[in-house]
Amino acid sequence: MIRVVQHRFKCIGCNACVEADKYRWRMSKKDGKSTLIGGIEKKGWFSTLVEDDELFALEAAKKHCPVNIIRYEELK
Repeated sequence: MIRVVQHRFKCIGCNACVEADKYRWRMSKKDGKSTLIGGIEKKGWFSTLVEDDELFALEAAKKHCPVNIIRYEELK
């Protein structure tokens, strides 16, 4: 399992994460920021658990984010 974390409030709405992984991210029509699908908010950070097969797409989303608000960690 992988824990994905996003600091959504710092998102600039560039759409890079959606382009890299359209199954995990979407753009909000309300404020134009990206939303972590399935994410639960805690202290300004949104997180969710995903399967290991999403690692490649998560790495691409993280790499292309210009404000570096996406993180993930592999859980044992």
